[in-house]
Amino acid sequence: MKQIVVLSGKGGTGKTSLVASFAVIANNAVVVDCDVDAPDLHLLLQPSILKVKDFYGPKLAFIDKEKCIKCGLCIENCRFNAINDDFKIDPFACEGCGVCSAVCPQEAVTFTEQKAGKTFISKTKYGLMVHALLNPGQENSGKLVTMTRLFASVVAQEEKRSLIIIDGSPGIGCSVIASVTNVDYALVVTEPTESGIHDLKRLLSLIKHFSIKPLVCINKYDINEENTKKIENLCANENIPVLGKIPFNPIVVEAMVNGEPVVEYSPESDVTKEINKIWSRINLLL
Repeated sequence: MKQIVVLSGKGGTGKTSLVASFAVIANNAVVVDCDVDAPDLHLLLQPSILKVKDFYGPKLAFIDKEKCIKCGLCIENCRFNAINDDFKIDPFACEGCGVCSAVCPQEAVTFTEQKAGKTFISKTKYGLMVHALLNPGQENSGKLVTMTRLFASVVAQEEKRSLIIIDGSPGIGCSVIASVTNVDYALVVTEPTESGIHDLKRLLSLIKHFSIKPLVCINKYDINEENTKKIENLCANENIPVLGKIPFNPIVVEAMVNGEPVVEYSPESDVTKEINKIWSRINLLL
């Protein structure tokens, strides 16, 4: 099966709106929301949940008060100040490193798994969707993204789907790295601003590092056509295809407010026509 991930340098560039539209046009691709810290693709695709699976993050220390002799070695050696004077563990400070267990002479410290989030397999009117949510304050978003993508691959194989469309996290952090691993193409959605160009360069560098084939889409290209030209020249010099330039149109926000992909909400708009062209070009590559 083929996999394409859609990325952006920051939130609000139109990445998720574009993925939702692709889900409509592709018809029966498996769609994955890998922005597990703040998922919002479900707001446009309106999924019905079929299966839920708990995700467990790093283990947390637990001190058995009956075994503890309050020698203080755990407090003295904890570099994260996660143990207070009453020998209670701060769950937000504990990193699960295991030093407290190693130095405890009474073997009073054990580690327990903590529920850190959930993964979902859902059904939408456009096909199947796999998504996840990391609990507030939890870490290991990269691990949850990897698990979510694994479930998506299993679902695609079981349902005999040949394409997975991934809505990646914004930025270049660990969840983005987990989103791009082993995909066929990475489509970067950018805007014609100075910060947009800066973010685009960072993302292209990341994509190049993982030997992924980059593609670019310029959203709201007509708000600054001089910067749009800079992006086109940058991509031309790097031999990176610019698949399309989506014009600014308030209809996109209107579609989001109504909880619909823009290509379905306004099928005759200039935005929808350009998105259809972009998808046609992606299909030729796939």
